[in-house]
Amino acid sequence: MVNFQSIKLNNKDPVYAQIVLFVKQQILTKNAVSGEEMPSRRELAAQLNINPNTVQKAYKLLEKEDIIETHGNQGSIICIDEAGFSRIEDELTRGMVREFISSAKAINLSFKRVFDLISEMWEED
Repeated sequence: MVNFQSIKLNNKDPVYAQIVLFVKQQILTKNAVSGEEMPSRRELAAQLNINPNTVQKAYKLLEKEDIIETHGNQGSIICIDEAGFSRIEDELTRGMVREFISSAKAINLSFKRVFDLISEMWEED
């Protein structure tokens, strides 16, 4: 079952969106795989101390994005193929890079300075 113990909710973003992002991150890091069960909506709401409707909204979005499947009262499972995995990887990577570029531009860093720093730091790790 997907483990939500490590999710850290913030007050900035809608909670349902944070749940969706967390599931995508878990899939990307292979901490959640296709066929794995999701907690029931009530279980997750109780665990996170949030409204069950918020969990329902997150699950509906995950279903719409073809990340989970729900079959009646049997619960929801992750159902992701290689194309879906690639889509999640691209979405999260682009979002991270977009956020970084926005932060760099906000403090007037030049493209060359950023590129040089990334090249230098890439080799350090």
